Amino acid sequence: MSVQDDLAAVRRRLQDLEHTVEELERRVGGEPGAPPSSSSPKARAEGLVTIPDTPYDSGLWTDTDDEGLGARDRHAP
Repeated sequence: MSVQDDLAAVRRRLQDLEHTVEELERRVGGEPGAPPSSSSPKARAEGLVTIPDTPYDSGLWTDTDDEGLGARDRHAP
């Protein structure tokens, strides 16, 4: 391939990319360059679970191993 052929192929692919982006923007309902609507983050936030900063009850971990350190009553290898 010559340089001209390579440039033509890149231009075609760039036009395909631009067309695909425009199609996605139409499907989402947004205008090009417009900020995302405020309803989108809220819709995603409904599935999120807030994890509290308070420590967990240590009684939950009585029969577990410390990850990477081995069991509590044995030495690590």
